[in-house]
Amino acid sequence: MKSLQDTYAPHTRCFGCGPSNEKGLRIKSFPEGDGCIAEFRPEPHHEAFPGVLNGGIIGALLDCHSNWTACWALMRASGADKPPVTVTADFHVFLKRPTPLDTVLKIRGKVLEQKQDRCVIESTIEANDKITATCTGTFIAVKEGHPAYHRW
Repeated sequence: MKSLQDTYAPHTRCFGCGPSNEKGLRIKSFPEGDGCIAEFRPEPHHEAFPGVLNGGIIGALLDCHSNWTACWALMRASGADKPPVTVTADFHVFLKRPTPLDTVLKIRGKVLEQKQDRCVIESTIEANDKITATCTGTFIAVKEGHPAYHRW
């Protein structure tokens, strides 16, 4: 199965999730149950200090994966054949412990609250079966006229 990004936004250049950004993180989100899951292997240039992932990269991973979890949930709820374009209204990252560079990270997102045009999403990053970071954010479907409207 192709990721949500590869299926619905193959030409997007977003740093976190854009398949067309050759210098980006290129996360791949997949539906799983009522939420979405992704895996990401950090590289040495993502380092904050020896062996530990940079907090800004953690934020980008959680922001983009949460955004795709929201657009997937909104698409399913509306019965549409493609997701609405969603943007981040707010997101709050909590760094629980250092996130190591030397392992595959699991990123999980789930809907906490959903309305017709927005979702509140909770996401986590796990490394070696321990949650290292969490995020709660609001993601809103935008309408024509918004700069992001036609991005996929």
